[in-house]
Amino acid sequence: MPDLRLVHTLGEHVDVRWGDGLLFRYVHRPDVPQLESPKPYLHPVHTPAGDLVTAYRPHDHVWHKGIQLALPHVGPENFWGGVTWVRGEGYAQLANNGSMRHAGFEALEAEDGAARIVERLEWVTQDGEHWIDERRTLGARMLGDAWLLTFASELRNRSGRELPLGSPTTNGRPNAGYGGLLWRGPRCFSGGDVLAPGVRGEEAAMGARAPWLAFVGTQDETLRRTTVAFFDASDPPWFVRSTPYAVAGPAPFFHEEHALADGDELELRCDVAIADGAWSEDDVEAFRAGVLEEVAS
Repeated sequence: MPDLRLVHTLGEHVDVRWGDGLLFRYVHRPDVPQLESPKPYLHPVHTPAGDLVTAYRPHDHVWHKGIQLALPHVGPENFWGGVTWVRGEGYAQLANNGSMRHAGFEALEAEDGAARIVERLEWVTQDGEHWIDERRTLGARMLGDAWLLTFASELRNRSGRELPLGSPTTNGRPNAGYGGLLWRGPRCFSGGDVLAPGVRGEEAAMGARAPWLAFVGTQDETLRRTTVAFFDASDPPWFVRSTPYAVAGPAPFFHEEHALADGDELELRCDVAIADGAWSEDDVEAFRAGVLEEVAS
């Protein structure tokens, strides 16, 4: 079994490598325009066989970057990037694109087929106000023809005011409840298959509550099938599209705002299986009942 190891390029990124291959690159100090709400992201992300499963800065949404935590409505501020949905007006480009700034690492570890990154971040508005402190933990664990990414965040409001966390849907746009951990798939995944418990297709899965959601795509060139499966024990609503592009993630504020009082903390966690091959619903359920329970214990 090849070793799992970390390679840290100071002030830029951390690579998590498995043998000779790159599982993912975590860019903790991105060099992008303020309009894109600069924030850390994972890209490129690969399967154990080396197939790419993320897109970076696509022309239709340049603020989409691989896998990242992004919230479009933190009170009046936008920590997603680009335009903001304004009730009664539609999308508008406002001077409200905040940043998630790297404040330091608490841990960079790799041992026995698992890796862990613990990071401190400061969420700062475009006007320079420090609103949220975050402690973020990324985990990676090899599992044969799949590997498991764990993305956990502890968000503490330090703004001196209550912060309503919402989405375009809570602000008046139907079926656009995005906000949370977001994955943007490569162009070749457009038109891929969307699965959730007892559900098929993006229309049925959009906004539905479930403990997991999976996306199966087909690679260009190799024509190999690939599965990206998301697990969230809180049974959140899900935001997902297969056309015109592949995007998915838990959307805890899809239907309702969450009021985060000053000084209070909110915990978010999503486990993501990145696998070679096309998983069925039975495969996803078996992974959830077996591997996830074993990792949690």
